[in-house]
Order: sequence, then C-alpha cells, then structure tokens
Amino acid sequence: MKISNETKVGALTAVAITILILGFNFLKGTNLTERNDIIYAVFPNIQGLTPSNGAFINGLQVGRVTELHESDKNLSGIIVSISLNKDINIPRNSIATINSDFLGSTSIEIIMGDNRTDFVRKGDTLQSTAKMGMMAEISKSLNPAINNINTTLASLDVLIQKLNATLDTDAKNNLQNIFASLSSSTKALDKMIHAQSATLGNTLGNVEKITGTIAQNSGKIDSAIGHLEKTTAHLAQADFEETLQSVVKTMNKLETTLSLVNSKEGSVGMLLNDRKLYDEIRMTNRSLTTLLDDFRMHPKRYVSVSVFGKKAKGEPLMQPIYDSIPGK
Repeated sequence: MKISNETKVGALTAVAITILILGFNFLKGTNLTERNDIIYAVFPNIQGLTPSNGAFINGLQVGRVTELHESDKNLSGIIVSISLNKDINIPRNSIATINSDFLGSTSIEIIMGDNRTDFVRKGDTLQSTAKMGMMAEISKSLNPAINNINTTLASLDVLIQKLNATLDTDAKNNLQNIFASLSSSTKALDKMIHAQSATLGNTLGNVEKITGTIAQNSGKIDSAIGHLEKTTAHLAQADFEETLQSVVKTMNKLETTLSLVNSKEGSVGMLLNDRKLYDEIRMTNRSLTTLLDDFRMHPKRYVSVSVFGKKAKGEPLMQPIYDSIPGK
C-alpha cells in the first residue's frame, strides 16, 4: 500500500505539534508523565518567585511552581499554582511559605500540619504566611545595631564640638603637649622592648635547657618519686599509736622521777633539797682536805721511815691550805 505525501505531511505535523506541546509544558515545569495535581497558595508578595521554582517539604522537592497571576485588579494578592509530582498526604492545615536563601534563590516551602485525617486535594488552596528572606532577616538584625552606632557617632560629634568650643588656646596646647609626650613615651617603650628582646630570648633559651635537663633525668626523678612513695607507704604502715603510747608511758615515768627528785623524800631529793645535809657534806669534804694537806706537809707525823729519826713536832693543821669555805 502506497502512502500519499499528504498523509506523510499530516503525520509529521501531528508529531511536531505533540513535541511542541510537550516541550512547552517541560519549559513551564510540567511533566506529563508524572502526577500533576494542582494546588494553590495566595501571597501578598512573591519575593522574586518565578515559574519552575521548586516546592519542598522537609527539604524534599515534591513539585514545581507552574503559574503566577494576580487575584484581582487591585493586586490584593498573587495566586501561585503548585504542581505536585509526588503522592504525599499533605494535611489541610499545612502552611505554604516563600523561602529565599543567601544566594537569592527562591522556592516554595510547605510546612506540614498535624491533621492526619483531612488532606489537601487537587484544586485546594493552602494557607500561606509571609517569611522574610535571609538577607531581609540579616538586615532586620543589623538595623538596630546600625541605628545605635549612628546615634553614638552623633553624640560623640556633639561632644567633640562642645569640647572644642570649651577648651581655650592654652588647654589645646596642653593637650597637644600631652599627646606629644605620649608619643615619645611609646617610642621609648618600643626601644626598651627591642633592647630587652635579646635578654628575653636568652631567658627562654635557659628555660628550654632546664626543661630539656628535666626531660633527660625523668627516669631518675621517677625513681626518686618511687622511693618516696615506698617510704610514705612504710610510714603509713608503721604502728604510730603503739609508739605514741610508749612515749606517753616514758614521759609519765620521767615526770614521776622528777617529782621525787623535787620532793624531800628519798636520797636524791634530800641531797638536792636539804640544806643541812649539803652543809655537812661540805664540812666533811673540808675536814678530809685538811687531813690530806696535813699528811702531805708532815708525813713523819703519821709514818716513821728512819730508825734513828724522831717524829716531827709541830701543831697539826686546823684547816686546809686552800680553804674554799671562807670564815670556817
């Protein structure tokens, strides 16, 4: 069967029209092979939103913006048509917002509601709310700070003008001299810091050497610490209570002994505290010293060593040659 040229031209025209329709819808963000349920949202300001911008839920793209048109001649609102391409249950109390990132890209963000029984259907209109873009939020946050800075600068300018009007020529000269002195002081301080930098470097070098020496002798230090720990352990294990009790007993005995010594009971106490006994001992010692001196000076009176000799005559000594007791 032979196909006529008119049939071929008609078929090609139909294919071209089909491709044109598909391409136009693709450019508009409409995919004929996917679900295309249209829902709407009304905003007072779309903030640069354009067709083909994405619609997102929790960061997942669920559709695209397909059309924008005014709600009335007074432009009381702008109707945004959103084509959903995913089968997701969107609660009817969900809220649509326009989200602008730092780079200026705009999209629709749907904040899911908590109604799990009533869902949005094709042709329904979502509630909408205005949301400032990131730059608008930054500007809003910075505006109070900028206003405060401007107010501060204005106050500072007024203060400087009043100060300039109040100060006379001498005061201005004094201020200039003060600033000159401060400049000279800072220069002198800078020179001193540069002069001391070498000393500081040497000090840091010495500190580094000391730390190096400590690091090299870390083994010895660890050994000394180990010995100290052992010593403290032995001291901790020692029976200090028994030793303390022994010391207390010794001190009690010593106290008893000293009490006896201080009293007149006993020989030691009487010897230390009895004056009469002390004087008698001194007299006995004096008499013994006198006897020894007399024996030394007149030995023949006591011992005769010659057959033909005769005993020495003379009075015996009545006191020692050196008398340590005057008046006796």
